[in-house]
Amino acid sequence: MKRVTAPNSIEIAKPGTREHAKRRASITGRLLKDKWLYVLLAPGLLYFIIFKYVPMWGVLLAFKNYQPFLGFWKSDWVGLDHFRVFFTNPEFFMLLRNTLLLSFYNLLFFFPAPIVLALLLNEVRLAFFKRTIQTLIYVPHFISLVIVASLTYVFLTTQGGIVNEMLEQYTGAKIDFLASPQWFRPMIIIQTIWKECGFGTIIFLAALAGVDVEQYEAAIMDGANRFRQVWHITLPSIRSTIIILLILRMGDVLDNGFEQIFLMLNPLNRESAEVFDTYVYMMGITQGAFSYSTAVGLFKAIVGVTLVLGANWLAKRFGQSGIY
Repeated sequence: MKRVTAPNSIEIAKPGTREHAKRRASITGRLLKDKWLYVLLAPGLLYFIIFKYVPMWGVLLAFKNYQPFLGFWKSDWVGLDHFRVFFTNPEFFMLLRNTLLLSFYNLLFFFPAPIVLALLLNEVRLAFFKRTIQTLIYVPHFISLVIVASLTYVFLTTQGGIVNEMLEQYTGAKIDFLASPQWFRPMIIIQTIWKECGFGTIIFLAALAGVDVEQYEAAIMDGANRFRQVWHITLPSIRSTIIILLILRMGDVLDNGFEQIFLMLNPLNRESAEVFDTYVYMMGITQGAFSYSTAVGLFKAIVGVTLVLGANWLAKRFGQSGIY
């Protein structure tokens, strides 16, 4: 009796058979064919294994009362005690408020800034002028945050700062920007926009380069002006890129960047400036509470992963492309 095989079925070759040997030979052949690509992949793969995955064992410190003289394995297990202390700490809500507000302002003001700037650059038709502007706005990205903080101090200090000198000339009064809690967040947002906005346009300009020119020609024939072309053609064409970057950005909601905050932090503006990143440094490095600071860092990581997964689920739910 003739055996009938379903058209969509997949036959799995049994080990030791000729088909299995052929399949193994084909896989080996493909690996050898692309061997130099795997050689190029190796450094990046080793980097993630050594510096990203291996250190994950360190999160066990969050569940131990780590004592350096006892070592990692001999230190006592304390379970969730460090998390319990952290969540009942009176400073927890201050840290959460400051961190979330900074992240919210970054999403509100900084995230759209590279998109708007990329759209404006995309409208420039003179190639030399466009390249010159791109070069100039990329430069701040390569400036150290230490220099950015120093420039901020030079401009805003009450002792000869150019901004306060102008304010005194026109209003007769000075504002202590560097020590005022209410001015801390605007300073950080302005620093971030000035430093990273230009460099952030690279991805969006690459996405804009892939927009079909014929769509613009058809829109012009229909009488659409520049604004209509941007709204109905340009933005929908780069929507998937915007959504993916927004999803990835959600993972950094509790990560405001240690160096920038630390450089601008002082006892007078701590009420608005202290965030989880600087708190981890203070507790872990300056006070030696390694297990407690690890618990705080693990809390941040769990929230970040949860937000990324949730944002990706919502994007899929609304019919958009996610990160996986």
